[in-house]
Amino acid sequence: MKSAFRFALLALVLILVAMVSALTAMRFAIHGQEVSVPALVGLAPAEAERALAGLGLQISIERQYYSPRIPEGKIMSQLPLPGTRVRRGWQVRVAQSLGPTRVNIPDVTGQSEHAAELNIRRRGLDVASMAEMESPGIPPDQVLAQNPPANATQVLAPKISLLLTAQAQPQAFVMPNLIGQSLGTVSRMLQEEGFRLGIVSVAPPPVVTPSDESSLAAGGQPPSTTTQQTPSAQAVQPASAEPTPASIIVSQAPAAGQKVFAGAVVTVEVR
Repeated sequence: MKSAFRFALLALVLILVAMVSALTAMRFAIHGQEVSVPALVGLAPAEAERALAGLGLQISIERQYYSPRIPEGKIMSQLPLPGTRVRRGWQVRVAQSLGPTRVNIPDVTGQSEHAAELNIRRRGLDVASMAEMESPGIPPDQVLAQNPPANATQVLAPKISLLLTAQAQPQAFVMPNLIGQSLGTVSRMLQEEGFRLGIVSVAPPPVVTPSDESSLAAGGQPPSTTTQQTPSAQAVQPASAEPTPASIIVSQAPAAGQKVFAGAVVTVEVR
């Protein structure tokens, strides 16, 4: 009995030792690969790369800025900051100094996008971003404003953002209901509102069948819609007349209520 108890106690101790050893090995595996990021500000990129390579880290130059304090070509900022613990293989992002500002910011307002971009790049600068906005009375593709402004002295980056005039969008309308109105009235209205009258076709007249004639003889109302036509009825149908200003519109495209733009073409069918 005592030997069995001692055997169980020994097994428990061995399990605890194994667990502690595993936890220690895991902690070493996790933290043993971590290194402290060195200070890179003021170093040349080649010097910073060598310092990081010895620790198993990498360097990425992502930005360039003007700086009156950091000499040209040197690193002026870094991320992660010095002293931060990171794993080997981590990439340290840095910004490089361009030295003091020595370039004059050109005035490109009023120029086209192409001319402004050429003027900017000719001075060793880049276009940071472009935005557009409508400006009534000013032709499209012209520079309305720039940032930094012309001849600015406190320039941070060698880039200029531009605001350009955009092509004005045509005015939108809701298509009115033209059915039941005369062609002459509608034609004048469309012209005054900036629309164009397209194809004007004449709707075929309704076909009167023998049953409809009997109904009319008995005092009934004429049919309001076109009934199904037989081949014989189509053959005797009279030729359609040409539309006149007094012709009444019976269908339209675009339909009433649809969104249309100024200058849209409207086609109608008349009787």
